[in-house]
Amino acid sequence: MINFDFFAPTKILFGAGRESEVGKQVAAFGGHRVMIVYGKKGGHIEASGLLERVHKSLRDAGLSYVDLNGVVPNPRLSLVKEGIRIGRAEDIDFLLPIGGGSVIDTAKGIGYGIANDFEMEDLLYGRVKTDKNLPIGVVLTIAAAGSEMSSSMVLTIEDGMMKRSYGHDCSRPKFAIMNPALTYSLPTYQTASGAVDIMMHTMERYFTPTDTDTSLTDRIAEGLMVSVRDAAQVAVKEPENYEARATLMWAGGLSHNGLTGAGRVSDFATHKIEHELGGMFDVAHGAGLAAIWGSWARYVYKTNPGRFAQFGEKVFGDSDSITAWENWCRSINMPTTLAELGIQPTDAQIEEMAEKCVFGRNGHIGFFQPLNKEDIAAILKMAR
Repeated sequence: MINFDFFAPTKILFGAGRESEVGKQVAAFGGHRVMIVYGKKGGHIEASGLLERVHKSLRDAGLSYVDLNGVVPNPRLSLVKEGIRIGRAEDIDFLLPIGGGSVIDTAKGIGYGIANDFEMEDLLYGRVKTDKNLPIGVVLTIAAAGSEMSSSMVLTIEDGMMKRSYGHDCSRPKFAIMNPALTYSLPTYQTASGAVDIMMHTMERYFTPTDTDTSLTDRIAEGLMVSVRDAAQVAVKEPENYEARATLMWAGGLSHNGLTGAGRVSDFATHKIEHELGGMFDVAHGAGLAAIWGSWARYVYKTNPGRFAQFGEKVFGDSDSITAWENWCRSINMPTTLAELGIQPTDAQIEEMAEKCVFGRNGHIGFFQPLNKEDIAAILKMAR
């Protein structure tokens, strides 16, 4: 293993009904004036009664709150800026996203903006850095992004539709409430897309250039992926299977809190390529990853064929890992090409995405096999 830091400070409250404890947790972490961040006004968070249960828990703890709704998939910087404006005016000192990765990342962005004096574009484009954010707690309703335990945030800058990220341990949530039953109502497509995202967060760490012994981390990663492989196939057929939902929810956090990458260099090239798809075509993140990974794999596998064979054998029982992965994706109705994803980018659009992908990144992405603009364009064309 190479030298590494591992920091996972998020307190997890896992199980049925735990959202009733949210007020107590916010107060315990020093919150007084809370901004609740969630998705569509009048949507499931409200209609299911979850928002009112959270309101009641906060009131019972003697806390005040304001609501901010309107978060969309591939979350927009414009709403983050609106949240910053409201948060400053309301003297907000704690952020409480209810939802999944898009909502959590929006809250992280709002926290950065309130806690610092800079333009958010400067943070996202790497012109400034910070170690300051407001404290954040999460009520998780989607098992996918792992943002509830991670240090990362991804936002879409509408000017140019650029998806950019920033990560620092200061943005790791103080607590995350995980009630698997809150995911029962997710559409099947969203459940499957989330499962792919969880798998990919581990796969991006599994395909590593590190050539020292990382067998312990391998076993942790492989066990997590096997569990997600099986749970996803159950959850898409039995939406109210608590154990399958519980496995996906817990795996989502573990896949992205750094555990499955400890002691080695991660890749994350497929994620960066998909971010440009999301920015241009507004596709579901996990589905976009599913549509790209096979082409990335076929492009780079000669860098370390043994790694691919190990992945296939340990996770799918098949040394032909690329085909096995694509077969699993199809088993949960996820796409394996851009055409199956429902988009057919032109050569010009592919060139634009490839250019954006390396913009501000020294002309390349990835570490398993570093990729330049031409490589990225070739992968996207293969994926069509």
